[in-house]
Amino acid sequence: MKVAFITRSTLYTVPGGDTVQVVQTARQLTDMGIGVDILLSKEIIAYEQYDLLHFFNIIRPADILYHSRKAKKPFVVSTILCRFSEYDKHHRKGIGILFTYLPGDSVEYLKTIARWVLGKDHLSSYDYIWKGQRKSIIEILGRATMILPNSESEYNRVQEAYPCEIDHLVVPNGINPEKFPFNPAIKKDEQLIICVARIEGRKNQLNLIKALNNTRFRLALIGAPAPNQIDYYNECRSIAADNIIFLNRVPQQQLLEYYQQAKVHILPSWFETTGLSSIEATVMRCNIVITDKGDTREYFGNDAFYCNPASPESILAAVEKASSAPFNKNLLEKIFEKYTWKQAALQTLKAYQLAATA
Repeated sequence: MKVAFITRSTLYTVPGGDTVQVVQTARQLTDMGIGVDILLSKEIIAYEQYDLLHFFNIIRPADILYHSRKAKKPFVVSTILCRFSEYDKHHRKGIGILFTYLPGDSVEYLKTIARWVLGKDHLSSYDYIWKGQRKSIIEILGRATMILPNSESEYNRVQEAYPCEIDHLVVPNGINPEKFPFNPAIKKDEQLIICVARIEGRKNQLNLIKALNNTRFRLALIGAPAPNQIDYYNECRSIAADNIIFLNRVPQQQLLEYYQQAKVHILPSWFETTGLSSIEATVMRCNIVITDKGDTREYFGNDAFYCNPASPESILAAVEKASSAPFNKNLLEKIFEKYTWKQAALQTLKAYQLAATA
């Protein structure tokens, strides 16, 4: 079997969690003997070379519309459906305040058109301009063989937003445990808190800084600012006290050193499907503080410390609890069993086999 992974054109230039998911899943499938090519949506694709197309990010339907129609091949979609309505409605500034008055599909439509007009992204299907976001997604779901959400709660979100009859198979996110070797001889620093994430409004570093400013904790923010959120990044820096440091993106070895030393890793996002860095941090024996918005409870259950992203007080209280608690070995065992890229690839292969017989 040979599969084309067709992804957003900015997969590598603006990397995110989907970049990791695409690259790692492709690598694991290749090791299993499945032919996989990662292709950007702006490329000319020789569809006849592939048995199946695999698309990512249902909220970017223009790419899927174009290639799925032209290829006339069976296809599956990793939906990666996030909802940022709470952030968009209450925390946007400037022209973004218009999002307060619009439904989520209209917001995504305007973002897509803006990226195209400003030359920041490729628009594969011009039909998308008149069809719009919602109708485009409904058409895709009507023609897809199967969708591969990262959780059951994500599948439920798809059904709530775009009711349809379509087969699904959950393919959870994960890690490669061997890339995160932990040294038990190195003692954890109970005052070191890390947040590994791109710096942008949706990740909510601003409220995290407000929560930990001038406390006994030292907070290391590890991640580059999103290209279109430099003002947000500058605001974060302007309010940060001396106990907050900004490290941008760091090499893997340096990242491992921070994971190794930190007692707590936090993602107080306005929404998370998983929070890949939370899984990485758990393997490095950090206690996890994470948002209560999104799909996190399906992954972490009662084995993490949850916070309300709107409340710096809630964030600080969760960090306090996590910093004084022993490491949760139950969560570590769960991750090794369920949340590795090998397990994700096995589930993906199962979906391909089901799609082939549909």
